[in-house]
Amino acid sequence: MIILQRKYTTKMNPTNKPFNIIWLPEAESTNRSVRERIDGCDNMSVIAAVEQTAGRGQGSNTWFATKGLNLTFSFLYRPLKLGTDNILLITCATTLGIRDYLLGHGIEADIKWPNDIWVKGRKICGILIENILEGRQIQSSIIGVGFNLNQMEWPSDLPNPVSLKQLTGRHYSPESELEALMDKICRRFAQVDSCDGRPLLQEEFEKNLIRLA
Repeated sequence: MIILQRKYTTKMNPTNKPFNIIWLPEAESTNRSVRERIDGCDNMSVIAAVEQTAGRGQGSNTWFATKGLNLTFSFLYRPLKLGTDNILLITCATTLGIRDYLLGHGIEADIKWPNDIWVKGRKICGILIENILEGRQIQSSIIGVGFNLNQMEWPSDLPNPVSLKQLTGRHYSPESELEALMDKICRRFAQVDSCDGRPLLQEEFEKNLIRLA
């Protein structure tokens, strides 16, 4: 069942037609939901879940999010032409787009290797990227994002989480914030599809990257 479906237009869609942001009431994994619908999804189409019951992080990690409070979503990227030697650009575009969104809220963020977003040493966002390859070309990428939006209480075993509400004191609409966040991400993916934009993307990524021992 779909509880909300919105049209969203971006320059990232080469046909310049609106595509859907689909909200599901529940999903085990939004990455899995995109994969199940991949043949019918346009470039940069989004599936979000009010509640994600089996969200995954890197490796065997899981992603914690209370129902209705945060952003748990995945989007599909279909590159115009991108070889596996440039696969890091997908991480660059995603993380920098999220960083741009936070800057719009007056928040400086760091990119923690390989693809987490931290604010003052606390984790606000995690990303899981699954690439579908054809030889040495990237056919498509499914990018899952868990963003702590309105969460105020956390399990004791999570070492350093933080939410946007904790940082600003404001409560946010998940539907509106997802559109704003995807706008920033789409602008960054336009750089991936531009030969001139790629070196600038990599340079900015390295500038804002932190690696912990």
